[in-house]
Amino acid sequence: MKCIPILSLLFLTVCLGAFGQEKQFRKTKKHNSTVVEKGLIKVSIMYPFAEGKTFDMAYYEKKHMPMVAGFLGSNLVKYTIEKGVASGIPNQPLPYMAIGTFYIKSIEDYQAAIVPNRDAIRADLANYTNIAPVILVSEVVR
Repeated sequence: MKCIPILSLLFLTVCLGAFGQEKQFRKTKKHNSTVVEKGLIKVSIMYPFAEGKTFDMAYYEKKHMPMVAGFLGSNLVKYTIEKGVASGIPNQPLPYMAIGTFYIKSIEDYQAAIVPNRDAIRADLANYTNIAPVILVSEVVR
């Protein structure tokens, strides 16, 4: 007869422990997430995949993106670098080899920083890729 209360206590302990871990997981996940502010400008530099094209991710990550980020100064909120790994459709080619993204406060300040450095940025392309990038400027709405 004493076995039932012990089993009930054990079950309750396991359930509470699991609930506590789930609650902690959600708290940690929420705490670690990055929220991008509505109204920021997002500049996406996309490098389409094509046979025979190359992309040096190490150079892009360690040299090119930090160089461009330096030109942007205090207008830059953050930047990200993504390496393409698969298409969203099975058995289809990778759409992009890489995407670099700058989140900025002002498109006017972005253009003012990029225009005088355009030649340096273009010249550096040859150091990491033979792909002509596609650039999309958009506004973050959520």
